Amino acid sequence: MTQRGRILIAIGILVVLIAIVLGVDLLRRQSGGAAPAGEPTLEAGSVPIYVEGKLAGGLKPSDLDKLTKASFVEPEEGKTQEGWLLRDVLLLYIKPEQLKPDTAIIVSSSTRDKSIQLTWAEVDNADNYVMFDLSNRGTLKLASKMEKLDSRDEWIQDTDKIEVAAP
Repeated sequence: MTQRGRILIAIGILVVLIAIVLGVDLLRRQSGGAAPAGEPTLEAGSVPIYVEGKLAGGLKPSDLDKLTKASFVEPEEGKTQEGWLLRDVLLLYIKPEQLKPDTAIIVSSSTRDKSIQLTWAEVDNADNYVMFDLSNRGTLKLASKMEKLDSRDEWIQDTDKIEVAAP
């Protein structure tokens, strides 16, 4: 075999190896981006909502347009907090019959390392005003008139996860 023949064989093997690597990478990307069967896919920037550990949906800013706004004046600085009730947000993704008075609802912020656990009875009580408001940075913050969530230090700012679980 001549020198030229060996070079052509080596180039052919290289082309085949590159094609295999690119093919495997393409398959991984296609299967890796898919949600598990029965679970929705999240859009970028949405807040995931989990029910019993399974993804039920993702709260997108456009979802908030469908909801009625609520407001209250917070006592610390006397500023009006205006936003969307957590109750209404949850009912976009969860059937009312899935929520019992003692169902646990955990709202958390991984960037702030904060979370709060509430019950459905607390969230469903309109007098508590458990609601999301937009922060100055455009992220969601959970605020309320409830004692355990009524001061700025207690608010869950930069909310990035909502979990709903049976007690």
